[in-house]
Amino acid sequence: MESQISFQKQNQINIILNDQKNDSKKTSSIENSPFRIVEDAFQDIIGMDKLKENVKEMYANVLINREREKVALKTDQQVWHMLFKGNPGTGKTTVARKLAQIFYDLNVLSKGHFIEADRADLVGEYIGHTAKKTRGLVEKALGGILFIDEAYALARGGEKDFGKEAIDTLVKQMEDYHDQFILILAGYPDEMDYFLSMNPGLQSRFPFIMHFDNYTIDQLIEIAMHMVKERDYQLSSEAIWKLKSYLIKMQQHKSSQHFANARLVRNMVEKAIRYQAVRLLQKQRYSTNDLMLLTAKDIVVE
Repeated sequence: MESQISFQKQNQINIILNDQKNDSKKTSSIENSPFRIVEDAFQDIIGMDKLKENVKEMYANVLINREREKVALKTDQQVWHMLFKGNPGTGKTTVARKLAQIFYDLNVLSKGHFIEADRADLVGEYIGHTAKKTRGLVEKALGGILFIDEAYALARGGEKDFGKEAIDTLVKQMEDYHDQFILILAGYPDEMDYFLSMNPGLQSRFPFIMHFDNYTIDQLIEIAMHMVKERDYQLSSEAIWKLKSYLIKMQQHKSSQHFANARLVRNMVEKAIRYQAVRLLQKQRYSTNDLMLLTAKDIVVE
C-alpha cells in the first residue's frame, strides 16, 4: 500500500492509503485507450476541459519520449514542477492528488504519495530551522508530490522573514532532486503573480502553469447533484432552485477571490444532510424516499 500524506495542522499528519498499482492492468488500459489512465482519473471532475487537455499532453509526452528512447532518438530531460493558479474551491488540491496517481502509474514517481503543506510546515522560528524543516519535508516527498498551498505566504514577511529561506531551500532541493519529486505551488492568481514577481527566476523553474477557473453556476449545481448522489441522497427540484438562486446571489455579491466555488457547495450539501436528519427525526415515521430526499427546507442560506 502507498500513502497520501496531508498536513492538517502543524505536527499532525493525515495518511490516506492507496492500492499498489497493477502493472498488467495498467498495460491493458493503455492498449485499450491511449488516454485511459487520464480519463479514468478525471471522469468525476466537472469542467476543467483545458486543464484535462494539459494533463493529456504531459501524459503523452512521457510515453512518446520512452518510444523515442527505444530507437535512440534524442529526448529532453523533463521536470514536472507546476504552478496552480486559482481561487478557493476550484479543485487545485483534488487535481494535485490525481496527478500523483497518474505520474505513479507512468513510473515517473516511484511512490506516488501526496504531501500537502503550507507556510507553517516550512518556516522555522530561528536561523537554520527553516532550511532544516524544508529539507525534511522535501525528503518525505521524494518519490511523490509536494503540494504547497498559499505558497505566496512564504514571501509576505519581507527580506528578514524566514519565508525567503524556505523559498531558497526549495529552489536548491528542486535542483538536487529534479527528477525525484514534483513540487506544486498553489494559490490565488493575483497573489501568485506577485509572489513570482518578487522572486525573479522562480517561475522559469516551473514549466507547467495550470489555471483553475471559477465554476459556472450550472457546473456548481452539477457538482452538488454529484455529491448527493455519491451519498445516496437526492435533491428535490425546489431544493435545486433554492441552491441555484443562492449561488447566483453569492457570486454576484462576492469578489471572485472570496467566492468559495465547490467548497461552498460541499458545505451546503453537508449542512442540508444534517438539517434533513433533524427534520426527519421529528417526524418519527419516514419512508426510504424520505431518507433520500433533500428538500428546499434543508437548504440553509444565510
